[in-house]
Amino acid sequence: MTVLLQISDPHFGTEQPAVVAALLHLAHEIKPAAVVLSGDITQRARRAQFAAAREFVSRLSPPALVAIPGNHDIPLFNVAARMFAPYAGFERAFGADLEPEWHSDDFLIVSVNTTRPSRHKDGEVSPEQILRVSKRLAAASPRQIRIVVTHQPVHVVRDTEVHNQLHGHAEAIQAWSRAGADVIMGGHIHLPYIAPLHEHYENVPRRCWVVQAGTAVSTRVRRRHPNSVNLIKREDARICLAERWDYSAEGNKFQCVKVERLNLDRGAQ
Repeated sequence: MTVLLQISDPHFGTEQPAVVAALLHLAHEIKPAAVVLSGDITQRARRAQFAAAREFVSRLSPPALVAIPGNHDIPLFNVAARMFAPYAGFERAFGADLEPEWHSDDFLIVSVNTTRPSRHKDGEVSPEQILRVSKRLAAASPRQIRIVVTHQPVHVVRDTEVHNQLHGHAEAIQAWSRAGADVIMGGHIHLPYIAPLHEHYENVPRRCWVVQAGTAVSTRVRRRHPNSVNLIKREDARICLAERWDYSAEGNKFQCVKVERLNLDRGAQ
């Protein structure tokens, strides 16, 4: 069974060594086919923080890595760098492609850089990005589970988080679902959840799910939500499993706390 590991918002610079070690242990046990690193990789986009993140990924040794920047991966206090070279640190650590893609027989992962240096925390998806992703999704094979990765969430489950939604989210959800997206994956708010987008938005013609991750290794956890990561497993062309793994300080390990079977739509292609 092909397994994907989603790691979001590790905020290197605020990482907890014991949690990092536990996550490395989990990754080496499950041996994911690909790791999705969905933004806020560092706390303040500093060189040492990117170096620590790069070392962590080297120790993970994933066969494939899909990494995108988050708003914290753009300098905040260095105004000149923010204006003229906002992604220099990210590019040194993870390469110049800010919207990488990965595919196998079982999965297609298309990523979107939703950060905007001028917006500070807020994220945005442009019409050009929506169109690019739609075309790639439409070209996928029927066998592939199609995943889009953003940093900021396209859907939130709490009214207090509405301001954190991605600008352009409604247009993106409709276009990407029509083009064949099964899952839209994100982070940013350190709150793990899964929700059926087809039940919350009009004009969504097929089943499409949002899968959000908590913070993987940072001290910046939310109350009642420990460090966590997600595993995505392909059961068959119509079903994938989304597993949430939380860190347990008592056992010093990540453990599976929730499994959801996502029924995928293969009737409206």
